[in-house]
Amino acid sequence: MSLMSEYIAKGLKGPALEAELQQLVAKYNERRGRYLFVYAAALRKPIPGVSLEQDDYYIFHDMLSRLADVRALDVYLETPGGSGETAEEIVRFLRTKFESVSFVVSGEAKSAGTIMVMAGDEILMTETGSLGPIDAQVRVGRYWQSAYDYMEWVSTKRSEAEKAGRLNPFDATMVAQITPGELLGVSNSLRFAEDLVEKWLTQYKFGRWTETETRKLPVTPEMRRQRAREIARDLNDRKKWWSHGQSVKAQDLESIGLRITKLDTDPSLADLVYRIQTVCRILFETTGTFKVFATADSKLFRVAAPAVPARPTEKAMPDAVQLEIQCPQCNRTHRIYAKFTQNAKIDSDLQTQGYVPFPQDLKLTCACGKIIDLSGAKDGIEAQAGRKIVTYAED
Repeated sequence: MSLMSEYIAKGLKGPALEAELQQLVAKYNERRGRYLFVYAAALRKPIPGVSLEQDDYYIFHDMLSRLADVRALDVYLETPGGSGETAEEIVRFLRTKFESVSFVVSGEAKSAGTIMVMAGDEILMTETGSLGPIDAQVRVGRYWQSAYDYMEWVSTKRSEAEKAGRLNPFDATMVAQITPGELLGVSNSLRFAEDLVEKWLTQYKFGRWTETETRKLPVTPEMRRQRAREIARDLNDRKKWWSHGQSVKAQDLESIGLRITKLDTDPSLADLVYRIQTVCRILFETTGTFKVFATADSKLFRVAAPAVPARPTEKAMPDAVQLEIQCPQCNRTHRIYAKFTQNAKIDSDLQTQGYVPFPQDLKLTCACGKIIDLSGAKDGIEAQAGRKIVTYAED
């Protein structure tokens, strides 16, 4: 029976699944003699907060900074990527706080996730685990796209213009929207990722590399930097990886000079990691959870609230709506209100009734630790009302 079928047959839901996850983490800690932190995102959910973002750094810091006796940390990492700057902040914190940091990959750790993995003393991967190319994702207009693809397109259009003396009207319109500052920013993003990987590999992964494997020659600092530089360039080389989303498996990483610990050679440890991955997948598929932060001792889950039909307030207050949001973890009901105009009377009347203002950052924190994402609720309200919500903090 597959692990997914096994857990479905057990009928575990919500809090029971979360408890199972923490029990698996505790067993992993005992098996490895290290402390595991699980950071997993629902890669297939089209929610803005799924990507690696600055709020994640604050949660890493909050959950791990008070650990007094932990020296060796493992990070189970599953992410589609996101902010390279956030990846840098998280790694800087982890490497300052802990003497040894390793990364465990059984799903996908792409883009900024791959950059983080390169800061590990050890990289542990299952057969299903994959990294990706490290070219940065940058926002161009309304969309995120590969910095490499963007620069390649600009370079192609520049060459076409030089040969023909002009661009076709469509390309000319697109190029006209590019500012010099934007172009420089995209170029810098490409170099930023490569520099981080080179720096971290030299300092951490290769930090204890003292002797060559075959000839047993002493390894110099320059040899470490050169090997790190080559790997960083390889991970940023589109001649090797033809798309930003391409999976880079353990054998691919070994072919460019990285040593990978293959978890499947240790069946008992691999089973724990696969179970952690499976429980996270079930949580993502059966609940509103889209991001998991968990250790054996604590947990925090980010949850997206579905779009909730707004219930109009009394006629005396036509410029506001009231909502009741139920926490999917503890079933606590939160009474909040949203308003479409800056009217102090709306605030005073509804707060007297026990309602709280719609949060400006669209995140509702429950007393049980759940963070409920209200992006969907906001979009639903505004779509129905045809008006924009004015948050309390903007008054």
